[in-house]
Amino acid sequence: MANGSPLVFTVRRHPPKLVTPAKPTPCESKQLSDIDDQEGLRFQIPVIQFYRYDPKMRGRDPAKVIREALSQALVYYYPFAGRLREGDNRKLIVECNGEGVIFIEADADLTLDQFGDALQPPFPCLEELLYDVPGSSGVLNCPLLLIQVTRLRCGGFIFALRLNHTMSDASGLVQFMTAVGEIAQGAAAPCLQPVWQRERLNAREPPLVSCTHHEYDEVEDTKGTIIPLDDMAHRSFFFGPTEISGLRRFLPTHLRKCSAFEILTACLWRCRTIALQPEPNEEVRVLCIVNARSKFNPPLPSGYYGNAFALPVGLSAAGKLCQNPLGYALALVKKAKADVTEEYMKSSADLMVKKGRPHFTVVRSFVVSDVTRAGFGDVDFGWGKAAYGGPAKGGVGAIPGVASFLIPFRNKRGEDGIVVPICLPSAAMDRFERELDSMVNGDGVATGTSTFIVSAL
Repeated sequence: MANGSPLVFTVRRHPPKLVTPAKPTPCESKQLSDIDDQEGLRFQIPVIQFYRYDPKMRGRDPAKVIREALSQALVYYYPFAGRLREGDNRKLIVECNGEGVIFIEADADLTLDQFGDALQPPFPCLEELLYDVPGSSGVLNCPLLLIQVTRLRCGGFIFALRLNHTMSDASGLVQFMTAVGEIAQGAAAPCLQPVWQRERLNAREPPLVSCTHHEYDEVEDTKGTIIPLDDMAHRSFFFGPTEISGLRRFLPTHLRKCSAFEILTACLWRCRTIALQPEPNEEVRVLCIVNARSKFNPPLPSGYYGNAFALPVGLSAAGKLCQNPLGYALALVKKAKADVTEEYMKSSADLMVKKGRPHFTVVRSFVVSDVTRAGFGDVDFGWGKAAYGGPAKGGVGAIPGVASFLIPFRNKRGEDGIVVPICLPSAAMDRFERELDSMVNGDGVATGTSTFIVSAL
């Protein structure tokens, strides 16, 4: 659908139903961790998976298969069937009451091929594929999961999910979705048993903020620099081996051994800052979402499905970021990632308790999350791996427009790479696209239009 007319289609939804655990589950209250329980995670995150028709599943109804497997998976993941309450000092607690998750069965009058060769955000008619049931989207006292399965005319289907982010991060959510997939294919129980143990990521007694956390700095928005929600453009950009090699040309030799996440984050942060045109002396920051599961000693159990990431920061004056070569931004990103240790995580939890669970800084901030290894595309309900699996759009969060994802993607030429949805005001998006194209395809001087934009709405 890139550069074509917008795709319009009709979705016929059955009334939403609550799916409850297939067997009785414990009635109890469970506290979230102090990493789960921060203002910046109090929102619903959308995920979408596209599945092609598989002849071996002929006669099987994906909605029925997934609904029944979901009910059985909730026996093991019963906190998802509960509701969040707020205790003293805004502490979030799951009341495990078995009320259930919302499930919607639907049919759409189109085929998977009509989405075009490039299945990636932003998706047309997303609100039809992931219906916001009135009264269901609150953080407190609402279902923690909403799932819609939409059958397509070709025999394929779309699995869309909305998660209360305080419950899980990408790794935890994929673990749950994988459990549903395993049970859908006949397993009696998930291969990986879920582990709660949220107390592992609680504040110490007494709390001691031992590290610097610029991600939670209180920054006044004196010039209206939080992105406005009107006139927003959503576009996705593809980075394959050619594009990433193009970016490495700008790096000094000692920085060329860097990950795709590091170089793309540095490049996107720099181009986005140029596009938004802040004053040269204004402070801008990039927040790198870093999975901290392996940083603990002993490591967190492999079945842990809570939030277990940090938000370390690269910080710069806007003028220095824009005027310096790409290596300047890259060095800041690499240093930020290196900051994350077990002590850093404990310090983050302590800060939450001491400072009233603040939102991360959003003024002149850019948040980047790498889900290339999360495994969304590997989730299999019996119809094989997803044609696309991952975040449904960029710019999600309690403050829209601030966050982007790095998502694994295969383009229509069969190249494996990374697709990045970006959300910016329209005028800034045009500047962003020119700057990015000059970095990837040119000599670092902005010219012409992009050759690698893959989707736009």
